[in-house]
Amino acid sequence: MAVPETSKLLDKERYSRQLYVLDLPAMQKIQGAKVLLSGLQGLGAEVAKNLVLMGVGSLTLHDPHPTSWSDLAAQFFLSEQDLERSRAEASQELVAKLNRAVQVRIHTGDITEELLLDFQVVVLTTSKLEEQLKLGTLCHKLGVCFLVADTRGLVGQLFCDFGEDFTVQDPTEAEPLTAAIQHISQGSPGILTLKKEAHNFCDGDLVTFSGIKGMVELNGCDPRPIHVHGDRTLEIGDTANFSCYLSGGTVTEVKRPKTVSHKPMDVALLQPRVVAQSSQEARRARCLHQAFRALHQFQHLNGRLPRPWDPVDAEMVVGLAQSLEPLKGTEGEPLEEPLDEALVQTVALSSAGGLSPMAAMLGAVAAQEVLKAISGKFMPLDQWLYFDALDCLPEDGEPHPKPEDCAPRHCRYDGQIAVFGAGFQEKLSRQHYLLVGAGAIGCELLKGFALVGLGAGASGGVTVADMDHIERSNLSRQFLFRTQDIGRPKAEVAAEAARRLNSDLQVTPLIYPLDPTTEHIYGNNFFSRVDGVAAALDSFQARHYVAARCTHYLKPLLEAGTHGTLGHASVFMPCVTETYRAPASAIASEDATYPVCTLRHFPSTVEHTVQWARDEFEGLFRLSAETINRHQQAPTSLAEPDGLKVLTLLQEVLGVLRERPQTWQDCVVWALGHWQLCFHDGILQLLNRFPPDKVLEDGTLFWSGSKQCPQPLQFDASQDTHLLYVLAAANLYAQMHGLPGSRDQTALRELLKLLPLPVSQNLVPIFPNDLELARASAEFGPEQLKKLHKVLEVWSGSPPLEPLKFEKDNDSNFHVDFVAAAASLRAQNYGIPPANHAQSKRIVGQIIPAIATTTAAVAGLVGLELYKVVNGPRPLSAFRHSYLHLAENRFSRWVPCAPAIQKPKALAIQDEGAGCTPQLPALHLRIKLLYRRLQRPCSCFLRKQRPPYTHTHIQPACVMDCLFPCAGAP
Repeated sequence: MAVPETSKLLDKERYSRQLYVLDLPAMQKIQGAKVLLSGLQGLGAEVAKNLVLMGVGSLTLHDPHPTSWSDLAAQFFLSEQDLERSRAEASQELVAKLNRAVQVRIHTGDITEELLLDFQVVVLTTSKLEEQLKLGTLCHKLGVCFLVADTRGLVGQLFCDFGEDFTVQDPTEAEPLTAAIQHISQGSPGILTLKKEAHNFCDGDLVTFSGIKGMVELNGCDPRPIHVHGDRTLEIGDTANFSCYLSGGTVTEVKRPKTVSHKPMDVALLQPRVVAQSSQEARRARCLHQAFRALHQFQHLNGRLPRPWDPVDAEMVVGLAQSLEPLKGTEGEPLEEPLDEALVQTVALSSAGGLSPMAAMLGAVAAQEVLKAISGKFMPLDQWLYFDALDCLPEDGEPHPKPEDCAPRHCRYDGQIAVFGAGFQEKLSRQHYLLVGAGAIGCELLKGFALVGLGAGASGGVTVADMDHIERSNLSRQFLFRTQDIGRPKAEVAAEAARRLNSDLQVTPLIYPLDPTTEHIYGNNFFSRVDGVAAALDSFQARHYVAARCTHYLKPLLEAGTHGTLGHASVFMPCVTETYRAPASAIASEDATYPVCTLRHFPSTVEHTVQWARDEFEGLFRLSAETINRHQQAPTSLAEPDGLKVLTLLQEVLGVLRERPQTWQDCVVWALGHWQLCFHDGILQLLNRFPPDKVLEDGTLFWSGSKQCPQPLQFDASQDTHLLYVLAAANLYAQMHGLPGSRDQTALRELLKLLPLPVSQNLVPIFPNDLELARASAEFGPEQLKKLHKVLEVWSGSPPLEPLKFEKDNDSNFHVDFVAAAASLRAQNYGIPPANHAQSKRIVGQIIPAIATTTAAVAGLVGLELYKVVNGPRPLSAFRHSYLHLAENRFSRWVPCAPAIQKPKALAIQDEGAGCTPQLPALHLRIKLLYRRLQRPCSCFLRKQRPPYTHTHIQPACVMDCLFPCAGAP
């Protein structure tokens, strides 16, 4: 097996969101890995796309077969011009363009044992069973991780064999638990008391320690098992001979590696271990397992797959499945399970097709398993996964597609027509959809729309709305963008790229947001032309607004979101399913602000320290510069109610200096002085105002509960965090003043040894709460204004300052460096477990961890629901909400809830000329007409309404619930 190389520098800006999912060691392994991918139909293209976007070291493509029409329904690297060309050769150039840091090669010969030795992972897609068994045996013998992935119509299969002794270094996606220490006793066992009651430690967890004063023997010790003793206490083993505990410290969970043992494919084929959440799911998975075996046997006997919707071929597949050797349990015991013949028959009838949404879903999971094999990050599948979306087909009792309607047309949609028929393809082409958001999920959805032909007819179309511009950090998962597109509007670039995937696609980009300010653009006329909406948004507020517009205009909504390897996809049908409900707590948290005095004087969480550091950046390097520049233009502009705040800003930005800095050393002197002000003098002043033993009138200690008593720090240039704070602060101060900075840490350390510690500065008053602060600001008078102007005299006649705008994705500008160092020092002051640089960047930048695999998976799930929406009317039982967690192999799909049934309140249906009652909105006449028609539903009404309805689920009350969301829906 090849040994990975990790010498290449990692592009941390490109992979910044992915690093929050996989971490740096895992990414370094991925960057040095070699993967062989055999099979480049739609599923193989999805695997290749995901692996290259995520930065695998090298990818070798193998598929000598010629491109056919049926490939184009899901293979987005191929086009009509590539017909009869080798799939691998035709795909290589476009695959390589996704990420120039990845080596993309082609192998044209047979796959031999000698070839396999050069790879860590081998992936087969859409391959014959004989080849799977042969290569699976070889890979198991050689220690090469082996995967098989396949889709047949609306059913998918994935198999993993990582060997008999595979070590998973980090089994879960969760961050290690951490907590601040209040006290540790000397004894056997030693009892550790936590500062806060809430914790998630469990008996047997392994932990280590850091930052403890006194009992230093625990700092950095080997992992120790714990026993949960009480709400705030843990037994941590023998501490009897350790030094006495003084203060501080953090206890941190150490994750345990796990060992996985996989069977080779020839054994696992007859003794399948399937991923399932219930015994019912397991039985269905084993039946699908037999269906795939029967399809392989049919293909071996006939040299082809079953014809689309051919009952004779389907019956033959059922017969082959019945004659297969029975499956055995994981211990070799026979499984006495009857074959679900109806399920096998349905699989066979639709097995000739190749569908983009299925390829997206299975390709995403397969690519994630490749990363697991390379990095040892997260638990691999054990060992077979079966996924089916047969719910996309007509329900029992409804007519199925006819064989002649599903026959090949020699067009790019042949793979899809084989499953749903040519009539359905025509329906798709006439649709007009609005896609809100052209980020990661939006790009995947638009790719899917192009492949399935949504809006590709003369009367159809897709409108893409997104106001954002492309950044480098988008490139690791936003499939339609390339390096040369950085800085351009996402909507425009995405539209151009989608047209290249399918020249018939009618795509209109709009760079205006969809929010209350643009209802003159996205109003009645706009929505009257729209058949449905797909939302790919990154905030609950935005989703809530878009959902409200869909409810108002009675439009179907398809919605998806991700967070790391967690993902969901949802469908909301007017009057059929529940309406979208954003969690109230999630909406509130997006606008959450912390009290000023909590941030300044009484932080208790790492988020408080990071927000305080972010506010420091704004005050020191942006607001102060803007204030000074404004004063130079209009000196009277400072006589404002927020004068105290302005005076505080300017006193801090001048700091220990008496005039504007002229040199780098001046900037260092200022930075050192500000360090002393924030982390020593300011803390002493706070303790002078509120001593550690201060007691309130009710007898409780002032420093109790969420108020943690701080300790001043002593500056020490030998400590990295102290040095990095001064380095970042001095460079930012120099940038603001137009002076050259320095990155030389050694020279800075020597300079700091020569500089005396600054004397204490005049400190601003401390206010115990925001109310007193507001009162003090209101009392800002002529005396304070005079002092303010005196401070500003220092800057008179000088060139304007350069306000610094915080930029989270540029790691070379000292912005995040300053926030991370300041937050860490603040945490040390208050005994709060500090955030590292990456965590600080994530918190301050409100960065959502993201990875290409989860994005592709949820887009595929949305695509499956799109089939149902377009092919309506469908009952509630046809639709599915979906949830997945790729790190932990959890996959769930369930029927949405029905809409709440509510009696309309004070609803009066009036004659045309009677006017509206106060309870009805301006759309009175439209509502009245709709209400009356719903009381006597008919096929005429159902045909006229754009959204597909089923009259058995339409009730007047549900429509009113949609039109008046305040009555029961957010």
